[in-house]
Amino acid sequence: MSRGYSPAWRKFTIVILRPLLYALLKREWRGRDNVPREGGLIIAANHISESDPLALAHFVYESGRYPVYLAKSTLFDVKLLRNVLRGTGQIPVYRDSADAALALRDAETALLAGECLMFYPEGSCTRDPELWPMTGQTGVARMALKTGAKVVPVASWGAHELLPYKKGEQRGLAATLKKGFHPFPRKTMRVIAGPPLDFSRFEGRPLTKATLREATDEIMRAIADLLGELRGQEPPRELYDHHKVLEERRGAERPAGEEAW
Repeated sequence: MSRGYSPAWRKFTIVILRPLLYALLKREWRGRDNVPREGGLIIAANHISESDPLALAHFVYESGRYPVYLAKSTLFDVKLLRNVLRGTGQIPVYRDSADAALALRDAETALLAGECLMFYPEGSCTRDPELWPMTGQTGVARMALKTGAKVVPVASWGAHELLPYKKGEQRGLAATLKKGFHPFPRKTMRVIAGPPLDFSRFEGRPLTKATLREATDEIMRAIADLLGELRGQEPPRELYDHHKVLEERRGAERPAGEEAW
């Protein structure tokens, strides 16, 4: 084992998954030269389907890096997956637990060791009806500013046609997608990476809520603009805020005269 992973396990996944992904999916890739070949690196991407992690991992690997994800801890309880996840150095995330901070500690250690970490700043598949990125959570910005790791924004498009998100909105583009797995005809995975973001202006600043929000918004805007390039459309100026939408829905359902506490 080296730095928390086994080179043999990583080679095994490459031998198995690489030809499978080449056979299953067509590719339209741009910007691989924007992915640094060494040093701690954060890939910050949009999330439109439960199948896009593999498509994104393929792009990153062919760009010269081995992808490391922060995966739900429950996946490490599955016998068939446990050895693979641990052997390749994936990082378990313990949600709603006193051990949740362990994921951030392990992620920071991995970045300082020069690993390439894959992050979905939205925290889940987008709930935007037109599948644009949502507002992001600040964990990625905090990790980048704390470790000095470079952040490369990445956008992908096409995985929603292979496997639409089952909890997606029932309106807009999301409502037109047929649920289930649709491998045929072969889908094209479009992926584009932008240049590393310049966070030099944040150097020396305390990691306040305002600073983290500003950096996070910059990350999500870069991702949205890249997705606009892939789709040939103008991304929305104001990204979809799922928490705000839920609060507005709850307010609309609340009986007249009833105050929110």
